[in-house]
Amino acid sequence: MHSTFHREPTARVVHLRAILRKLEQAYGSPRWDPNHDPLGELVATILSQNTSDVNSDRAFVALRSAYRTWDEVLQAHPDDLTSIIRSGGLARLKSRRIQEILHTIKTRQGHLRLDFLMEMPMPAARAFLAEFPGVGPKTIACVLLFACGHPAFPVDTHIYRVTTRLGLLPVSCSAERAHAVLEPLIPPAQVYRAHVNLIRHGRTVCKARRPDCRHCCLHPWCPYPQQSTLASAAGRGASAAGSGPARNSATPAATSVIP
Repeated sequence: MHSTFHREPTARVVHLRAILRKLEQAYGSPRWDPNHDPLGELVATILSQNTSDVNSDRAFVALRSAYRTWDEVLQAHPDDLTSIIRSGGLARLKSRRIQEILHTIKTRQGHLRLDFLMEMPMPAARAFLAEFPGVGPKTIACVLLFACGHPAFPVDTHIYRVTTRLGLLPVSCSAERAHAVLEPLIPPAQVYRAHVNLIRHGRTVCKARRPDCRHCCLHPWCPYPQQSTLASAAGRGASAAGSGPARNSATPAATSVIP
């Protein structure tokens, strides 16, 4: 894994580090182990957009089984490529994007490899990838972290949910903006472990529906259970307050109710 300049810890960083330490106690310390070269990771991540891991993995395996080289993927008939990756969903759009990206890389570099991103400074590597169609902050961060070893921090739906509940994101922060907010808070050497463990926590404990707050290892640092309880109480109070006048539409209170 690459490292970047030293960051002086702030109160928020100290808070987050305590959370990350607790997650490592609960889920271990996964080590960075790339599955793909940078170009393979880019294609795999494009295939993973708006679908499940199972479907995207199936589409990638089918792609690599059908075509021996990226040049063959570039030269493939669009309809054939679409059919091959259909299990990943949005196949026509994804096949077009993949071939457009391959064409651009071949035109610029003269070959179909992105290994040079591993040695390129992360800001420059990020800017390079951002020029491709359909490649946003999450896709860029996946390529830089998983294939290049750069301390880029991808924010998926699980991480976005968990960090929002933990109060680590500003109010109304979008998932796209969350990349820029969270990445500077995490020590570079911990980025990979933080990413993997936050996803594990989101899948097993801090679920979208019915999070298991009672058995959550992050309970001491998380305001969500209290906020959720207060919101539920407020909702019950509003419901009770609105139910009385509604029985008699002639009362003044009923006429002031806003739907």
